[in-house]
Amino acid sequence: MRLLIYEPSYTRLAREIATAGPTVEPVLMAADASLTLAGRPISLEDAAVEAAWANNETFFGPVARDYSLALLKSPTLKWLQSGAAGFDHPIFGQLVERGVRLATSHGQAVGMADYVLWGVLDHFQGGPGRRAAQAAHDWRRSGFREIEGSHWLVVGFGAIGQGVAECAKAFGARVTGVRRSQAPHPAAAIAPPDALIELLPTADVVVLCVPLTPETRHVADAAFFAAMKPRSVLVNVGRGRLVDEAALLAALDKGAPEHAVLDVFETEPLPKDSPLWDHPRVTLTPHSSGITEGQPARNDAQFLENLRRYVAGEPLLSEIDPKDVLAGK
Repeated sequence: MRLLIYEPSYTRLAREIATAGPTVEPVLMAADASLTLAGRPISLEDAAVEAAWANNETFFGPVARDYSLALLKSPTLKWLQSGAAGFDHPIFGQLVERGVRLATSHGQAVGMADYVLWGVLDHFQGGPGRRAAQAAHDWRRSGFREIEGSHWLVVGFGAIGQGVAECAKAFGARVTGVRRSQAPHPAAAIAPPDALIELLPTADVVVLCVPLTPETRHVADAAFFAAMKPRSVLVNVGRGRLVDEAALLAALDKGAPEHAVLDVFETEPLPKDSPLWDHPRVTLTPHSSGITEGQPARNDAQFLENLRRYVAGEPLLSEIDPKDVLAGK
């Protein structure tokens, strides 16, 4: 079984990949996009790769375009391990349509949960005001809101949503997770998606971490915001198109939600003339909530476990249902 992998990733994981068994033959892509097998140059056609590991080094590094093209031009590809949590990128649909199995990663979940807590705490505790007072050498005391006793509504309750719930619960929040599966979870009550509008008026914090699908596009629309309570906070770490940004701006101007913490946007990079940049009720970051020191190691570990499972013929972790991927095409 030939595995397409970026050379720096292989250098880091060579020993662990070898433990998956002698049937795994790494096909290395160098920074100049050239391919080698066992130290010898090889063409993509002759490489006949069966599996591939597409992590942040390939998504955002010098081989991003060439690696994507290699995936699309490999008719023998059967399994792609993605380092991303989402699966809405068009390349995934093209590959899955061809019968390629897709598994995603959730090494981002820990950092993204931290990010959500940071955003909410910074707003609850008046972070901008505190920093302004310090800059002005102004000894000014002010009270702040506590998380203890607040109600958090987490829309999308996979690995990221569960991580958020566990962190919020540790601070004393009451958490409701919204997802299709009604299996219980120790950190939250579970509600179905059709209960969302009814739950919004009860929530102090609403966190969006659901995948982008045709059903979830603009799930946060004018009706959604009209149902939110005063002083509530919206956090979006899912996908930008979950939120109707025009409706959000109108709602913020009316005071509900009171504040929005946004890491993802309908258009990325966010246009320089977007009103979100300067809105006083918005905290924004450039799609970076999952970029943490611990994320690469966790994603590597999941890839290695799935490589072992693939070779052994066992079910893969976080394999995406093709119907969910193709629904967005």
